[in-house]
Amino acid sequence: MIIMTTKRLLSLIVFIASLSVSHAQGYISQTIQYDGLTREYSIYVPASYDGTTSFPLLFNFHGGNGVISDWQTTADMRPIADTADFILVYPQARPDPSDGNSLNWLPKTPGTFDDVPLISELIDTIASNYQIDQNRIYACGYSLGGDMSFEVGCKLNNRIAAIAPVARTMQANPSSFCAPVHPTGVLTILGTDDITSPYNGIIFGGIEYYISAAATHSYWATHNNCNATATMSTVSPSVERYTWSTASGCDYVEELKVIGGGHDWPGSWGNMTIDANKEIWGFVSRYDINGLIGCATTSINENNSFVVDYIVYPNPFKSQLTIEIESLKEAEYKVYSVIGKLLLTGVLKDGFNTIDLSSFPQNIYFLNIENQSIKLVKTE
Repeated sequence: MIIMTTKRLLSLIVFIASLSVSHAQGYISQTIQYDGLTREYSIYVPASYDGTTSFPLLFNFHGGNGVISDWQTTADMRPIADTADFILVYPQARPDPSDGNSLNWLPKTPGTFDDVPLISELIDTIASNYQIDQNRIYACGYSLGGDMSFEVGCKLNNRIAAIAPVARTMQANPSSFCAPVHPTGVLTILGTDDITSPYNGIIFGGIEYYISAAATHSYWATHNNCNATATMSTVSPSVERYTWSTASGCDYVEELKVIGGGHDWPGSWGNMTIDANKEIWGFVSRYDINGLIGCATTSINENNSFVVDYIVYPNPFKSQLTIEIESLKEAEYKVYSVIGKLLLTGVLKDGFNTIDLSSFPQNIYFLNIENQSIKLVKTE
């Protein structure tokens, strides 16, 4: 009788434990076939996800020769995903045949392989199983994973809204491989005493391999049409925050400069006055594929009480736009490129107006009418 009671007790304990495991939110290990290899990735879906709402997606790339399990322990962003409602993905780098099969995101010998298309396929695969907000897909990473963040931010820019590389500046000659097609949020977290990825870049044998932090931020500030000079604020005695903004006050490029910092992931090791996990999500979550969320809306509410009603058609368009407007006065319009460059200005009168954009190449543009914005799609 006592033995039976013990067995039942043990069974009850096992049963309760199994319930706890089944309802706990953990990582889900998955694989995908790509380039003749079985590629691994781990995904975390918050308990709040029920399939009725589209969630943002964040990729977190581990460092060179790293593995998913170790990186998840180091940079565990599940608590933030639970609170902020986003889906988290940790992909696994592949063996690099040009580097003794070290696990690399970028091959040591260029042309050996390319993992950027893999990330695009992962987005499609995940979106086939979960409701993903395709306008809010982000990437961050550490060291070589930071390199990969720059890669997808550049080469997969049509799908990535914002990036946050840690402990890595950009590769040399970025204009040869990077062509952003929309305003892109970029956060870097860099240590000034990083000997693995030096703050001032890497030049060896007269060849530049990585550009400096200053050149990295200047590149992205230029593409985002930001002011050349950043504003600085003090986060802690060892961390300074630099922000590059557009003329209208939209912040697009930010650096957390860790004075005396090394090749670290702050908050996990190295500098402990900031938390890289929190800083990354706090930054990237402010952006969608069109740029800084709510920036134009904020300027309307704060700076301009004059609001007009208008209809724009056709959209997409091939050559001409018709703008039907109801206004008590003439309204100014502006047309911007995807990186915020002003291309055309004019005045709209009450009633029907036609704008000829036939000379514009096929692309995405933004029409601003009295600080109210709409995205335009130009087709051939």
